[in-house]
Amino acid sequence: MNFGIDRLLADPELRKPLDGKRIALLAHPASVTADLTHSLDALVASGLNVSAVFGPQHGVRGDLQDNMMESPDYTDPTYGMPVFSLYGEVRRPTGQSMGTFDVMLVDLQDVGCRIYTFVTTLLYVLEAAAEHGKAVWVLDRPNPAGRPVEGLTLLPGWESFVGAGPMPMRHGMTLGEMGKWFIDHFKLDVDYRVIAMDGWQPEDAPGFGWPPERVWINPSPNAANVNMARAYAGTVMLEGTTLSEGRGTTRPLELFGAPDIDAKAVIAEMRRLAPEWLEGVTLREIWFQPTFHKHVGQLCSGVFVHAEGAGYYHAAFQPWRVQALGFKAIRSLASEYDLWRDFPYEYVFDKLAIDVINGGPGLREWVDDAGAVAGDLDALTVPDESAWLETRRPYLLY
Repeated sequence: MNFGIDRLLADPELRKPLDGKRIALLAHPASVTADLTHSLDALVASGLNVSAVFGPQHGVRGDLQDNMMESPDYTDPTYGMPVFSLYGEVRRPTGQSMGTFDVMLVDLQDVGCRIYTFVTTLLYVLEAAAEHGKAVWVLDRPNPAGRPVEGLTLLPGWESFVGAGPMPMRHGMTLGEMGKWFIDHFKLDVDYRVIAMDGWQPEDAPGFGWPPERVWINPSPNAANVNMARAYAGTVMLEGTTLSEGRGTTRPLELFGAPDIDAKAVIAEMRRLAPEWLEGVTLREIWFQPTFHKHVGQLCSGVFVHAEGAGYYHAAFQPWRVQALGFKAIRSLASEYDLWRDFPYEYVFDKLAIDVINGGPGLREWVDDAGAVAGDLDALTVPDESAWLETRRPYLLY
C-alpha cells in the first residue's frame, strides 16, 4: 500500500497544482516515505519549493518527552528555511509564519485518539488557513487504532488542546478524514485537499489499521509501537492520575501501576466487576521501576495491556473501558486511594486533568461513585458512540 506522501512523490500529476507555489510542511520524526526518507528531504528532492517547516507537540525532531515542554523556532541547518513551532510560544500559526507559504502539506502520523494533540493542531492550521487564504493538503496516513469508536463525547465548554471538538476519545478516523469533518463542523472556508492512501485496509488482520509491511516510527517519544497506539485511548487517562503510565520505562502508555497497589488483586477485581469489558485483550501482572517521571526509582506493581498476540481481538477490544475498569477496581479495593492528579494539564489550570482528558467529568464521577456499575457507564457512553458512528460516516474515505 502507499501512504499519501508516497503517492504525491510518485505522481507528477498530483504535484502539478504545487508548481510555482511556496510549500510549507507540517511534520515530525515519523513523517517518512516507504524507504524511510524524511518527507522534508523527499519533497525538496522532488523539486518542490519548500519554504518553511512547522512542528507539532514534541517538535519536528521529536525530542521533548512530556506535556507542556515547549519547542523553540529555529532555522533548518540543512536547507536554511525557518522551522516554526506550534507547541512553543504559540500553538496556532501566526500571521508572520502564515506569510511564508502558499500551501501547507500536513504529513503527521496520528494514533487515532482525540487527546493526541496533532488532531487539534490540524484544526488550528485549518482555521489559520481559512483566515489567511492559504491551502492545506493532508498527506494521509493510517489510523493504527483502526475504525472502532469508543468513549464519551467531549462536552461543550470543555474544548482544549487535547479536545478540539465533540468527538469521542477513540474516533476511528484518519487525519485526512478528520480535516473534512472539521471544515464542515466549524464551517471553515478553506482550500482543502486530501492525498489519500492507496490500499489501506483498516479491518484486515494482522494490522487492523497499521499495515505490517510498514516500519513503525515513534510520532512522539512515548509512542513506541502499534500496541501503544491500540491501548492509548485508555492508557492516556493515566496522565491525569497518580498512577504511572510507564514513562521512564521502555514500554510507556502500555501499562499502569504504582508502589502501593497490588496488581494481581486489581486484575482480579477488574474481572469481577466487568468481565465483558476485558474481551479481546490480555492483562499481565508486571513489576517495573521508572527511571524518571512518576514514582521514579520506586518498585511498582503494575498491569500490562497486551492488545497483540493470540489473545487480541480487534473488534472486541475496548481500551477506554479497560482503563476505566482499572481505576474502578483500585477504587473498589481502596476507597480512599489518592487517584486523581491535581496539576495544570495542557494549559488548563482550573479543571482536574482527568476531566480535561475526558472532555467532562463523567468518567471520574463514575469511578468515584461507589454504587455505580459497568452498565451505568455504558448507559452514558453507548449513545455517544452510536451518534459518532453516524456523524463520521460521510467523511470516511476508505
